[in-house]
Amino acid sequence: MTAQHTRPAATGTRPGLKLRAVISGSVGNLLEQYDNLVYAYSTVYLSAHFFVGGSTSALLSTFAVFAVGFLARPLGTVFFGHIGDKLGRRPALLASVILMGAATVLIGLLPGYQTIGLAAPVLLVVLRLFQGFAVAGEWAGSAAMLVEYAGPRSRGRYGSLNQVSTAAGFLVAAAVVALNSLFWSEQGMLDFGWRVPFLIGAVTAIVALLLRFGLEDTPAYQAQEAAGTTSDSPLRLAFRTQKTAMARGFFFTVSWTVAYFFFLTYLPTHLHKQVGLDSSTVEASNIVGLVVLTVAIFGFGVLSDRIGRKPLLLIGSGGFVLLSFPVMWLFQTGSVAGVYFGQVLIALVLAAFSGPGPAALAELFPTNVRYSALGIGYNFSVMAFGGTAGFIATALIDVTGNALVVAALPTAAAVITFVTVCLMPETYRTELK
Repeated sequence: MTAQHTRPAATGTRPGLKLRAVISGSVGNLLEQYDNLVYAYSTVYLSAHFFVGGSTSALLSTFAVFAVGFLARPLGTVFFGHIGDKLGRRPALLASVILMGAATVLIGLLPGYQTIGLAAPVLLVVLRLFQGFAVAGEWAGSAAMLVEYAGPRSRGRYGSLNQVSTAAGFLVAAAVVALNSLFWSEQGMLDFGWRVPFLIGAVTAIVALLLRFGLEDTPAYQAQEAAGTTSDSPLRLAFRTQKTAMARGFFFTVSWTVAYFFFLTYLPTHLHKQVGLDSSTVEASNIVGLVVLTVAIFGFGVLSDRIGRKPLLLIGSGGFVLLSFPVMWLFQTGSVAGVYFGQVLIALVLAAFSGPGPAALAELFPTNVRYSALGIGYNFSVMAFGGTAGFIATALIDVTGNALVVAALPTAAAVITFVTVCLMPETYRTELK
């Protein structure tokens, strides 16, 4: 049946159930983000294992495969959004985590180019597509579930846990890759050691499944289901009624995703390859930045429930407009202190946007199409701008010979998002539809 909007209340949920939902939504997202991002922090080893040619061409190929994974996000959004809006958030999130864990482990088991030739990079592409398909369902489902479990005055705080867990996924992936490298020689890492972080994907999938089995669906979805207002075709309904909101979600996400994948996944490779910093300094500074980001996101989410989403979103997107070139110049100096300072500064600016971001997106859409519509706006933008950040940055340097020119990428993206936020309504005091 075609949905009619109701106003489901997220209050009255048993405290124990709400706590379990928060843990399931955030920790499950963390573990799936780990599976997705461990590839990005292993690019040096993956390029040597799956590709032939010079170091630059192999690295470009590795980043290209990382970007290819994002091409599957629209399909994943359609598939998991349909399940999540029609059958509930829980079954969609269970299917997503199973698929992600399987794909990650299989990457860790793949033979290399020297063993099976061209089949090695081809299979790597296929598995990255499965990863992209799976993670498209996870992020939107986690954001929807956390916001829908929140009370009307705590959606920023609850929604921020989606980004806390996303940043923590980056942090755990970076930390596991860095710690793993301590137990192997450089040759040992090339031979087998790089596989270990991927094989850990089996553990992350099992943990996420245990957290989500037996979990009830959100109060918002249950109220809609009880009222008989779920839609048999949520995707069709979303495109008929939410085109403007989905377009806002798309442009809203541009700077957000470029900042994440430029500063948190491409930057370590840049600092090592272009600036010439040793691996230990790069890894340590990256982890410090990720710790600051993870902690600060929650604080900004709480603050957004008090002062609104827009002021913080404007600080975050405007900060990248003003600071991307100065920070990249600071990195180019090669100063160790400058690298740490730059990492922390970027983390704080990104946290200002990421804290209120999930709630601001979720508040744009009604419950009966929230999973689908939120996912479409977000994941199509991530596909177009996030996964390509590392590839474009590497190609820009290769073409121009100027390492600083890459700062144009986060700057341009931030201008788009800043304008979008200026045109968005303030939603922190509105009820979920």
